[in-house]
Amino acid sequence: MKKTGLLALLLLTGFFAFSQSEAELKAELKTKKDSIGAIQGRANAIQAQIDALPGWKTGAFGTIGVNLSSFSNWYAQGFPNNSAGNIGFTVNAFANLKEEKFFWRNSANVNLQWVKLDDKDDPADSDSFREATDVFNITSLYGWRLSKSFAVSTLGEYRTTILNNFNDPGYLDIGVGGTWTPTDNLVVVIHPLNYNFVFSSEDTIFNSSLGAKIVADYTRQVGAINYKSNLSLFQSYESGDLSNWTWINSFSYTLWKMIGVGFEFGLRNNKQEALNYSVNTLGNTTETFDTVDNELQTYWTLGLSYMF
Repeated sequence: MKKTGLLALLLLTGFFAFSQSEAELKAELKTKKDSIGAIQGRANAIQAQIDALPGWKTGAFGTIGVNLSSFSNWYAQGFPNNSAGNIGFTVNAFANLKEEKFFWRNSANVNLQWVKLDDKDDPADSDSFREATDVFNITSLYGWRLSKSFAVSTLGEYRTTILNNFNDPGYLDIGVGGTWTPTDNLVVVIHPLNYNFVFSSEDTIFNSSLGAKIVADYTRQVGAINYKSNLSLFQSYESGDLSNWTWINSFSYTLWKMIGVGFEFGLRNNKQEALNYSVNTLGNTTETFDTVDNELQTYWTLGLSYMF
């Protein structure tokens, strides 16, 4: 009986000792986490001071996605013998010059993707990759400061595809107006005088025109997270049928050193492109701007991300 009581006492003492030790460790862990948060806060403050310094700032991040597969005699699916693949990448790069009296901001966005589905039982089926996503956009903005957050500015922006139908269509915006920069992360461009040059072999559908250009660009890095959102809008003074807008959002989360997970999605509205597709691809030769179904254009890419 005494031995049983002694054993119970030892077990109870060990339990309380373990509980006390666990509580102490959790308290110490909380203190360490608070310290890490304080250090990160000081590091972010120093980085903000570095970002505010004049001179050039450059960088890039993007996403790489690869998915390859091959099936042989896999009878449960419609194409039991096939090879499939999806390869794509995105690039978001910038080179910005910041001075006391002026700034010059340059950026590029590229999103290219290829896909294939080769049915090996169909001799006529292609075994090659074909273009799926094709986005190319470069922008250059120069501003002369009237105050800390406002500048008179001029903007040049070029958009096209490069894998297929290069510069057909291609869009070049050139205009002047004002730029508002309330923070280093946000840039809002309002140019009431802008000419939208449209290059295309289909000159009965695509037309250049004078209008207003609005661009809003937000770029932010918080710890391991990178985010960029860019809205580019042209409002034609001649006709709403010649107006267009594109909104691209890019995210990346760094897991190890410069490698992580990335996601990008884009939205576009362009009635000229919708009419051109209906007439020249679908063969609806009687289609007009008044009858075409101008659906929202979208794309997205998910994969490994990189940053440098």
